[in-house]
Amino acid sequence: MDTESVPPPSTTTRSRALATEAVHAGRDDLAALGLHAAPIDLSTTYPSYDSRAEAERIDTFATTGARLDGPPVYARLDNPTTARFETALARLEGTASAVSFASGMAALTAVLLARASAGLRHVVAVRPLYGCSDHLLGAGLLGTEVTWTDPAGIADAIRPDTGLVIVETPANPTLAEIDIRAVAHSCGSVPLLVDNTFATPVLQRPVEHGARIVLHSATKYLGGHGDVMGGVVACDEEFAAVLRQVRFATGGVLHPMAGYLLLRGLSTLPVRVRAASASAAELARRLSADPRIARVHYPELGGAMVSFEVYGDPHRVIAGVRLITPAVSLGSVDTLIQHPASISHRIVEEGDRHASGVGDRLLRMSVGLEDVEDLWADLCQALSGEEPVRRGLSAQPVRTASASVPAPVSASAAVSVPAGPVPGSRQGAR
Repeated sequence: MDTESVPPPSTTTRSRALATEAVHAGRDDLAALGLHAAPIDLSTTYPSYDSRAEAERIDTFATTGARLDGPPVYARLDNPTTARFETALARLEGTASAVSFASGMAALTAVLLARASAGLRHVVAVRPLYGCSDHLLGAGLLGTEVTWTDPAGIADAIRPDTGLVIVETPANPTLAEIDIRAVAHSCGSVPLLVDNTFATPVLQRPVEHGARIVLHSATKYLGGHGDVMGGVVACDEEFAAVLRQVRFATGGVLHPMAGYLLLRGLSTLPVRVRAASASAAELARRLSADPRIARVHYPELGGAMVSFEVYGDPHRVIAGVRLITPAVSLGSVDTLIQHPASISHRIVEEGDRHASGVGDRLLRMSVGLEDVEDLWADLCQALSGEEPVRRGLSAQPVRTASASVPAPVSASAAVSVPAGPVPGSRQGAR
């Protein structure tokens, strides 16, 4: 996808590749301003000596939700720095607009409130979703009602008061994939929201397959360095206007410094995703051949996420890694591993977790930019419960017997592969 073309923002008819857009979108005016790096506007308020004109502008925003011409009056209405990030993300996702928020959950909350404000409180959703998204829907904290179904049951689950259909593909944490185009057809006139956090626009752009709303936890791959939190919704301008009004009323704004870091993160997004995906595909292939692993989950789409089920104690693996970071979250330049049943999906009822494939022996790994041989060595020693293998910069790569494998597979290889059982272990005890 990073070589595909995106229509440019200027009047020229030539399209620009996604990798080019990632570097330049949201920054097209900088040279004309005499700047190279995007400026950071930390203002919380904006002076004006014409209070009548300000009153008219506020009335316009209250009526339309459109961005104001000129200074934004107050930082809850808008911010020039975060607006650059929104412009860039919309360009990458192929939508007319994007609206940013303080976190991915704030973004999802805004979407649900926006639909509920139109009297459409019913949501149809497909598991698995991110655990907190699952909880927000299931607990009815926003006055919404959810019907859980599989993709084949979406059309039958839709009611007159259905305001939204929600899917995540690849899904967190099983990496299950959904045919977006087929689901969008089943939705009819009901908007389809696709959580695109795992894939990013580098691997898929859901609107090209019929989705109308694209959600990101920008904390993950869009930021890419584990040092910024944010969320963003890419959509058409009509819905974006409503989201801006919800954001103004609820206060879930993205901080300007976060907007700056996210804009900077987008510039390396295609390179990071491509490099991490290559390592993830290789690790998935090696894990699928390892007798200590019961099953490996890796999407046909590719990507930098790998999930796998162990025959042994998953908590021992978490405790045993030394190079890989045992932590929640994903999408950083360093590799992270976590136990979903204990952390990211702990808030989901146990029966619902298991029914959606989130078993107690499942581990989720976000592959970063380290050398794949170092990652494999760390995984091997953690799976064996042995002391970590350490090597100097001048040493030859460490290769265990299980690491002697054929040439790497491509990043699009399909995996949900049961591996052979450990001798003497109980088949299916995962």
